[in-house]
Amino acid sequence: MLSILGRPRTVCDGLTRREVLQAAGAGLMGLSLPRLLQAEASSAPRRGGRAKSVIFMFLFGGPSQLETFDMKPDAVAEIRGPFVPTPCRTPGLLMCEHLPRLAQVSDKFSVVRTMTHSYNDHSGAGHYLQTGKRWHIPIGGGFSATSRDWPSLGSVVEYLAQRDGRRPDRGLASYAVVPSRLGHLEDRGQYIRPGEYAGWLGQTYNPLTTRAMNKRDNSDNPFWRFCTDAELDFQIEGLSFAPELQLERVRGRQSLLQQFEEQRASAIANQRTRDHDRFQQRALALATSEQTRRALDIRREPTRLRDAYGRGLFGQATMMARRLVEAGVRFVTVHYDCCDGYSWDSHVHSNDVRNFLLPTFDQALAALLTDLDERGLLDETLVVAIGEMGRTPRGTPQWGRGHWSTLFPAVLAGAGVRRGAVFGSSDRDAAYPIERPVSPEDLAATIYHALGIDPHLQLPDAQGRPTTIIEDGRPVLDLFG
Repeated sequence: MLSILGRPRTVCDGLTRREVLQAAGAGLMGLSLPRLLQAEASSAPRRGGRAKSVIFMFLFGGPSQLETFDMKPDAVAEIRGPFVPTPCRTPGLLMCEHLPRLAQVSDKFSVVRTMTHSYNDHSGAGHYLQTGKRWHIPIGGGFSATSRDWPSLGSVVEYLAQRDGRRPDRGLASYAVVPSRLGHLEDRGQYIRPGEYAGWLGQTYNPLTTRAMNKRDNSDNPFWRFCTDAELDFQIEGLSFAPELQLERVRGRQSLLQQFEEQRASAIANQRTRDHDRFQQRALALATSEQTRRALDIRREPTRLRDAYGRGLFGQATMMARRLVEAGVRFVTVHYDCCDGYSWDSHVHSNDVRNFLLPTFDQALAALLTDLDERGLLDETLVVAIGEMGRTPRGTPQWGRGHWSTLFPAVLAGAGVRRGAVFGSSDRDAAYPIERPVSPEDLAATIYHALGIDPHLQLPDAQGRPTTIIEDGRPVLDLFG
C-alpha cells in the first residue's frame, strides 16, 4: 500500500490509523476518510474559463529553453548550443530543429518564454509548478512529499468535484496521474517527489495514479524506447485493499482488466462493504468502476493512432490522458520523469536530448494537439507542457547544461488560448525575462481561471482555517483570445 510518507502514520490532529480507516492505497485517490476537513469549503461563483479539463504534461528534470522554444542563434557558440532553429507557423518563434512536428502545428498553441522562479531544485520546483505554492522545505532540505505540502491543482479540482452536490458520482476520478508517480523509475525510487498530492487537504483528494513497468536496468528508459503491449499494462498504484474490506488481494503482475474483474467480483460478494461510509463506498466504486476500466484500457485505440503518439511510455501515457479527459476526468498529469538519474536533467546527456527526449516529446505533444483538435476537444481542453526549471545559458563541453530556474518556457493550448502566439521575451542569453515574467503562482491562477475556478477561493487547511488556494498570483489573461 502506497503512503505519502512511505509508512502508516497518524494525521495532524493525532487521530490514529484505526480512526481514519484507510480503504485502499494512496495511489487510488488516497481512499481514506481524513477527519481534518470539518469546515465546509467556501462557495464561489464560477468565473469565465472554457476548459472542461486540463492535461498537464510535466517534463521533470528541466528541459533547456535554448534547445526548445527560446533559441538564440546569434549568441556566442558557448551559449547558443549545437542545434539550429527550424521554420514554424508562428511569427517570431524560434523552435529547435528537433521539434519538427510541433513546428508544423505551432498555429495550435502559444509559447510562454518567461516562466521564472527562484527555487533552483528539482523536488521543490516540482512542488512549486504543480501547486502554485513555494515548498515549505528549503533547497537541499528534502526530496520527498510530506503531509504539510500544498495541495496540487489537480487535488483542488478533485476536492471541489467531490463537494459539488450537483454532480453525480459516476465512479470516475476527477484527477489522475499517468504513467506513474514522480520518482517511480528513478534509481533513487524511494523518493516520492512532492507536488502531485493533496498534502494538507487530505489523502482522499490524491490522484488516481497508474503504475508503469519497472525498467530493465540502469541504462533502460521506457519513456522513449519502444514498449510492448505487455509492458504497457497500466495498473493502479496501490490497488490492494486494507484488511477491513476482506477483498481478495491482487497477486502477481496481472493485467489491468483482470484486476478490475477480480475486484468487481469480490466487491459484489462482500456484504461488509455496506457498513462503510460514503468515502469508503466511493473508493470501492472507483476500484470497480466500468468507466475507469474502459478508460484505462489503451488497447481499445487503433494501431495507427497509437503509432502517431509514439510507442514509448511517454507517448502512450499522453494518449491515455486524452482517453481519460474524453471519459470525463477533469485534470490529468502526464509525467515525463527522470529514469536514469538525468533524463531532462541533462548535465552531460546532450545525445539523449537530441536522439530521444526532444523527438518523443515532439511526437507526443503534436499528436495530442492534432487528435484533440480533430475530435473537437481542443476548444474545451487546456493543454500545458512545462518543466520545473530551465538550463544554464552556458553549456558544458559535452553540451549539457546545469540547473536554471530563472527562465524556462511553457506551451499552452486549447480552451480559448490564443493560437500561434508568443508571450514574453528574454535577454540575449536566455537567462532572465525582460518582458512579462510569469511565476508559478501566475500559471496556477491561469489554469484555475481556464477551469472557471476562482484563484481566490478559500479551502480549509488541516486545522479547518480558510486558506486561499493561490496567493499573489494573477491569471495571464492576454493568453486567451
